[in-house]
Amino acid sequence: MNDGPRAEGETSPSAGGAGKAVILLSGGLDSATCLAKAREEGFAAYCLSFDYGQRHRAELTAAARVAAHLGAAEHRILTLDLAGFGGSALTDTRLAVPTSHAAAGAASGIPITYVPARNTILLSLALAWAEVLESRDIFVGVNAVDYSGYPDCRPEYIAAFETLANLATKAGVEGRRIAIRAPLISLSKAEIVRLGTRLGVEYGLTVSCYQADADGAACGLCDSCRLRRAGFKAAGLPDPTRYRVSA
Repeated sequence: MNDGPRAEGETSPSAGGAGKAVILLSGGLDSATCLAKAREEGFAAYCLSFDYGQRHRAELTAAARVAAHLGAAEHRILTLDLAGFGGSALTDTRLAVPTSHAAAGAASGIPITYVPARNTILLSLALAWAEVLESRDIFVGVNAVDYSGYPDCRPEYIAAFETLANLATKAGVEGRRIAIRAPLISLSKAEIVRLGTRLGVEYGLTVSCYQADADGAACGLCDSCRLRRAGFKAAGLPDPTRYRVSA
């Protein structure tokens, strides 16, 4: 499996049980699995979540649960205002979250749930914290197989950001290369679910829904719910998600 620019199985510069890694943790299924993978590799996990103006805070509550459950060394939540720009159904309440695969835009282009430049912004802030921590590894749970078609979830994007990270930082210029780790990028949702289950992730703690209610119950209809439900079904594992709508 390709884990971004570094091949799977290749030793990380800071791996071995003593290294620090920054983990982008949304509170969803993929990022929880990514955190579990980093912990399996022996990293001390410094988790970073964002209150960026998304429709609900349930995923941030979930992120805190997941970080505690998987033994993160630290978990921080930063506040941004991407809602100030809008342009996405996840940050602009005037835009409806699509409730069918076709309506989400998967058949015709990038869906309206894409948040402009989100991963670039979030990875940049993770990069800043990594420099302060003297960490050489940043984990992100992007996936380019069973996903919504976002341009900032592709392998070429991850490779490009890693190049930028090493050109634009003191650490990179001084030869302490920073790796952007995307261990889920080439896995199906079913494979991600199986991996996380093996690593002890309690998926009932996570929230993936684009429009979860205040208690974290999922709508069962949005693209993220559709992909999550299908992943558990294909993996042959029970889905612990609390759905408001059955389908």
